[in-house]
Amino acid sequence: MEQINRKTVLIVICMLAAGICYSCGGKNGREEAFLETAALESSVFSETETAAPACCYVHICGEVNSPGVYEVAEGSRIFEVVELAGGYTDAAASDYLNMAEIVTDGMKLIVPVKGEEAVLPSFGESYDKKVNLNTATKEELMTLKGIGEARAADIISYREKHGEFRNVEEIMKIPGIKDAAFQKIKDDIVV
Repeated sequence: MEQINRKTVLIVICMLAAGICYSCGGKNGREEAFLETAALESSVFSETETAAPACCYVHICGEVNSPGVYEVAEGSRIFEVVELAGGYTDAAASDYLNMAEIVTDGMKLIVPVKGEEAVLPSFGESYDKKVNLNTATKEELMTLKGIGEARAADIISYREKHGEFRNVEEIMKIPGIKDAAFQKIKDDIVV
């Protein structure tokens, strides 16, 4: 709706400008005003019609009413995916997921049954007990050998600035994590 309003305002401004040029100039002024207005309208429509928002796909399963894969806008939050999946079932451990967390493309969300949360890994950790560099919290990162609070914060800062880690070796781009430190944690991390 916001794009439509901006388009409408821009078109009205262009038409007013064209009208002023039309009434002030002779035949050449009218032709120039018409051509400028047409070019501007064309560029406005082509920009807004072709600029599609980035999207990502999220798989949500477990105790939601409509499990499945959902397409959401990039930057969406987990609560939005839960809503698309019809909300929680009555049996859901509704406080298991961090509802404010931003989803990422390919993310899998599992909503456990109340009472089963204790047997599942912490959210952000994969089921093979490895720490996922792309979703782990600071506390989860601090469970890795040699990773303290400052280094965990550096990992999260890097992830926020550069996007998801593409492979586990990319962690060596974090200041203070070189080959020796990487060798200690490489078997405990995933992306």
